Amino acid sequence: MKTIDNLDVYNLSLKIGQDIWEIVLGWDYFSRNTIGNQIVRAADSVTANISEGYGRYHFKEEKQFL
Repeated sequence: MKTIDNLDVYNLSLKIGQDIWEIVLGWDYFSRNTIGNQIVRAADSVTANISEGYGRYHFKEEKQFL
């Protein structure tokens, strides 16, 4: 049985999220707390939605989240 750690899209979204965090942390205070906050939350949300959808019991629900 495949686990979520074997999904390429999940691992890619984790990597993108980590890269975005590193980039945004280098910005000045104003940029980080305005647009940076939104970008980080959006990137983290991709990984969260994939993991939430992967745990669904029915294919239609999983498809909706992914």
